[in-house]
Amino acid sequence: MTEAKTAEPGTGEAQQFQAPAFTDAAAASQGDGSSDTAMERPSLDMILDVTVTLSLEVGRAQMSVGELLQLTKGAVIELDRHAGEPLDVFVNGTLVAHGEIVVINDRFGIRLTDVVAAEPRGTAGR
Repeated sequence: MTEAKTAEPGTGEAQQFQAPAFTDAAAASQGDGSSDTAMERPSLDMILDVTVTLSLEVGRAQMSVGELLQLTKGAVIELDRHAGEPLDVFVNGTLVAHGEIVVINDRFGIRLTDVVAAEPRGTAGR
């Protein structure tokens, strides 16, 4: 803690004060014992019912606006992937897995073949 003396306005007398002590929130949340008031981890139960958007990407293609306007019914667009390559699985726009298409009772589904490791929090976009 830092101690300092300041003059009381108009009196010229010095008063002593101490700066407050702050705990390291990051260290407290990791539970490394560096803080007397370790913060508890929040329960995930409160977000389990949050709806997210799951999307699958078969591939991508780039074309000019002119080429796009010339597309008609039956046109074939070549994608940047080969047949049989895994699809990308996104949750709210973030890549989370790769998978392959399967058919289940006349409906399409996806079998996950690889789950992408999550980036540590605070490092996304660096």
